[in-house]
Amino acid sequence: MRILAEWFPEFAEELENMDKLYLEKRMIDEKTYQFLCFTMAIKGRSAPCVRKHFLGALEAGATVQELAYIMALVFRESAGNDDCWVHDVLGDYKELMKGNVKCCEK
Repeated sequence: MRILAEWFPEFAEELENMDKLYLEKRMIDEKTYQFLCFTMAIKGRSAPCVRKHFLGALEAGATVQELAYIMALVFRESAGNDDCWVHDVLGDYKELMKGNVKCCEK
């Protein structure tokens, strides 16, 4: 965001406006909101956001045990997603090994 704020300030401002809108129209409680943001921060591999939403969840009443559960859930679902995706990609591995499937488009 720092670069966007400098190079494309109008976009950065609109993101801030979206944050305000989400806050005004929120239909879920703060703890649930923080849990969702925490999970997305983990998946997005954003260290500042993981820290921000970890603390935000605690401030909203979450326990460390609940956050550990959510972390484990993210890790488990990620493993499952990776497993399904790789099996889909390599589902025709026998044909791939025979050279009947292109690895990439050139």
